[in-house]
Amino acid sequence: MVKDDIKIISKKTGGRVSENKNLRPCIPNSPISGRLIKAARYGTPMIRIGDLSPKIMLIAGVHGNELPPQIAALWLAEELYGTDINGTIYIVPFAIPEATMKNSRRFKGFDMNRSAAVSGSASNKIIITADDLGVVSLADFHSTKPRSNPGIESVFCSKNPCPESFMIAKHITKITSSKVICHNNAGSLYGGAIEDESNLQGTAAVTCEVVSENCEVTPGSPEKSYNQMISYLKYFGIV
Repeated sequence: MVKDDIKIISKKTGGRVSENKNLRPCIPNSPISGRLIKAARYGTPMIRIGDLSPKIMLIAGVHGNELPPQIAALWLAEELYGTDINGTIYIVPFAIPEATMKNSRRFKGFDMNRSAAVSGSASNKIIITADDLGVVSLADFHSTKPRSNPGIESVFCSKNPCPESFMIAKHITKITSSKVICHNNAGSLYGGAIEDESNLQGTAAVTCEVVSENCEVTPGSPEKSYNQMISYLKYFGIV
């Protein structure tokens, strides 16, 4: 179905993401994006770039109707694939392809960013996969509707039990227009977010948000998400 550098994390989430009429015009017309789009029909696709340490993971599309980071993740895969990088990057451009296809925040009625602690959920499988691969950090990329919560370009993090989460967030905000939103303890606001559950397990994680209308691609928002991704990689010296 796909080459060895693309794996399917969860086989329950498959969808034809190119049927999303607002996403489709932004999908790069290239072999890498084509392979990821095809793989997404069968579940949550993950592409590996590089084979050195450190190993990190970038995730987009946990909320299928948040389109800018999914576009940015494809751009990143296109740019870095086949290049020499100082580490290994696992990119999950469509965490929930069915939700992306339907332009929906939820998957089968559930918010996958409140379900990462639920055994068997797609978001839980992402965390398990990261742990199995020896990933030292992960970043989950989202977009936020204007005048909502948070409604601003931001990086969520926590100081305990994984203080590096806060250090990563500070680094990203130094070279982007993002603002740090930090909690003292992971999971103190709500449970089940990929970022929180990862930090609670000792793997440094952040959640990055850019501003865009739900189900749409606000001009400039994919570029801002892409800049957050590059800033994250620079923290680890990978690019």
